[in-house]
Amino acid sequence: MIGLVLCRWSCEGRGKTMEFGAAPRTRPPLEALAAQTFSRITEARRVDGNTIRLLRDGSENYPLWLEAIAAAQTTVHLENYFIEEDEVGHCFADALAGAARRGLRVRVLYDWLGCKARTSRQFWNRLESAGVEVRSYNPPRLDNPLGWISRDHRKLLCLDGQLAFAGGLCIGHDWKGDAGRGVAAWRDTALEIRGPAVLPLESAFADSWAAAGPPLPPGQVIAPRQESLSGAVPVWVIAGKPGSMGLYRLEQVVAEFAERSLWLSDAYFVATTAYVRALCGAARNGVDVRLLVPGSSNFPAVQGLSRLGYRPLLAAGVRVFEWNGPMMHAKTAVADGCWSRIGSSNSNISSWIANRELDLVVDDAGFAKEMEAMYELDLENATEMIFQSGRIHAAGATHPSAMPPRVRRTASAGRLIAGTVGFASAVGASLSQKRPVGPTEGYILAAAGAILLGLALVAATLPRLIAYPIAALGAWIGLTLVIRAYKLRVAARVASSRERP
Repeated sequence: MIGLVLCRWSCEGRGKTMEFGAAPRTRPPLEALAAQTFSRITEARRVDGNTIRLLRDGSENYPLWLEAIAAAQTTVHLENYFIEEDEVGHCFADALAGAARRGLRVRVLYDWLGCKARTSRQFWNRLESAGVEVRSYNPPRLDNPLGWISRDHRKLLCLDGQLAFAGGLCIGHDWKGDAGRGVAAWRDTALEIRGPAVLPLESAFADSWAAAGPPLPPGQVIAPRQESLSGAVPVWVIAGKPGSMGLYRLEQVVAEFAERSLWLSDAYFVATTAYVRALCGAARNGVDVRLLVPGSSNFPAVQGLSRLGYRPLLAAGVRVFEWNGPMMHAKTAVADGCWSRIGSSNSNISSWIANRELDLVVDDAGFAKEMEAMYELDLENATEMIFQSGRIHAAGATHPSAMPPRVRRTASAGRLIAGTVGFASAVGASLSQKRPVGPTEGYILAAAGAILLGLALVAATLPRLIAYPIAALGAWIGLTLVIRAYKLRVAARVASSRERP
């Protein structure tokens, strides 16, 4: 990425390394052009003058969040994929209800699917009875059969238009752990932000709020106070929405232009072929590419898919590490010692294309150094995976010809699902011959072929088992389209009648 190249040049090429929080540097005209290119890719603008703090895990985040809610004076805006109805969730409910009773405007936006099995209607009723405005994002609708695919995966807390927290943490006991039973907390990362970057974060909340109901009343997003503009850190707020693909394009460009290092952590890594090729190309050109992923996951099938993607990465020289704790949930990146990203987006199609996501990009050498130090600390509790003699195994394993036991439990199920997920890429490439299919994609072709043969056998022997669900789905979608067309026609007639004198 031009911006990354010029960022690296501005951090180092002049023989000076910018310290975290130092005075803003003078930017040459070409770097300003690169910043404009960056903004066009992400549909975000660079915001200078911020103060940020890197926060690790629930033990650092939750107390600050609760303290900030207690100290808020005008507004509390919370947008999160889920708030679990447990000890942690009730603690936040108490804080939010207390803020509403003090006369603050408190708004909570949660994802319907994320909270469906975690939070009861009584939990939300309790908040509403205290004066909290509560909305659910994208509940199922009969007139939108495929609408459920888009989820609000953001994790954002904004207070008074002056302070915000954003990152990868939902609200629940998993991020707290249980020291008494020896259960470690999930590993995650977030940022505390003060300064003008809070305003686009508030705007991001307002946009999501409007997607779930009537928009915020005019003038209720508070601009930062002048005294809060004393920071020196530039931030981009990338508010991903369905179909935007801004972060997807950015991640590929960063991988293409990284020169020395690109260190990634991801909770549900199921990347596209294009992104995997970008990472592999960087590694082959001498870039230190590292990927930290869960060693055990709350979604074993997704973990199986992720592990199926190790082979081309390892073969190209990408170093892959599996976290040894309960769950690695952080979504971060740091490149060339000057560019960093923290947010809610995972490296998969769902985050890149379908969901509402929120990521923050920081252009600061001092902060990147802090990110690298945190990453190296994480690797002390991770196991490196090695590709040797055509097989993948953990470094130091007694039997290098086999995957670790936990891999064998989930990989077989993951292979079956991988056939459908990789169909558009590997199978499509094999059939169209628009690009060469590598040997490492052979397992996807085999799985996809087996699935199609199985479906063909079922269709031949039990046709009703296939026909009835397809007919029901077709009728549902067809009826939805007819109703939608009728509504459009009525709306057009109403608009036409209003235009007549």
